[in-house]
Amino acid sequence: MNDKRIALVTGANQGIGLQIAKDLGTHGFTVLVGSRNLERGEVAAKEVGPDALALQLDVTDQASIAAAAERIGRELGRLDLLINNAAISNTKKRPNQSVEEYSNTTRPSNVSFDEMRAVWDTNVFGVLAVYQAMLPLLRKAPAARIINVSSGVGSLTTNLDPAFHYRGIFGPVYPASKTALNALTVAMALELEPEGIKVHAISPGFTKTNLNGYAGTDTVEQGAREAVRVALLGPDSPTGTFTRWEDQTIPW
Repeated sequence: MNDKRIALVTGANQGIGLQIAKDLGTHGFTVLVGSRNLERGEVAAKEVGPDALALQLDVTDQASIAAAAERIGRELGRLDLLINNAAISNTKKRPNQSVEEYSNTTRPSNVSFDEMRAVWDTNVFGVLAVYQAMLPLLRKAPAARIINVSSGVGSLTTNLDPAFHYRGIFGPVYPASKTALNALTVAMALELEPEGIKVHAISPGFTKTNLNGYAGTDTVEQGAREAVRVALLGPDSPTGTFTRWEDQTIPW
């Protein structure tokens, strides 16, 4: 098993994360299926394939992160690829509330600090916590890579374009959490560039998943494509990129 590249995908028990895990499995990776709920992770790992392992991992729980890193180090010895996919979009959106209606309750003038903290705890601080815990394992791999699953709605440049269709929903909760994630991506890329570890942000597009109440227009297969494409790049590929499918660059 250690002869294969080892990938950890957070939030991989459903949606895009699960599809990324499946696709990486077909490309010969040993895939660690990160899941807050271990039982759901074990079910997902069976879907991924025989070289998949379920890993209990709650990105908002330091003890869970530390235990996951310790297990990877003990059983596998290194990590070749980290895909920070786990994310939430909200905690207070009502079942029949549209994205536009919810966004009107999360303007800078009226946003709930508890709502903002909850989303950022997963989407920003959770990513940084996993990064810090897994970095020693990534440093043991010959050509490690980190992929942060971001979103085009986090692009400041795009949101300042009056023609951008979704600029009306930009706000401090989910969209700005992805802006912050992009900033973390750049910081990680700069830190690790001298070591040859590549760091990327990718956008899966508007994918039909639980994250958006299945309102998306793309399939999970389509949503997973860019993460998998970047995961398979060679060691001479650039670092610090923000792209969508077919290597289309998204402005920061």
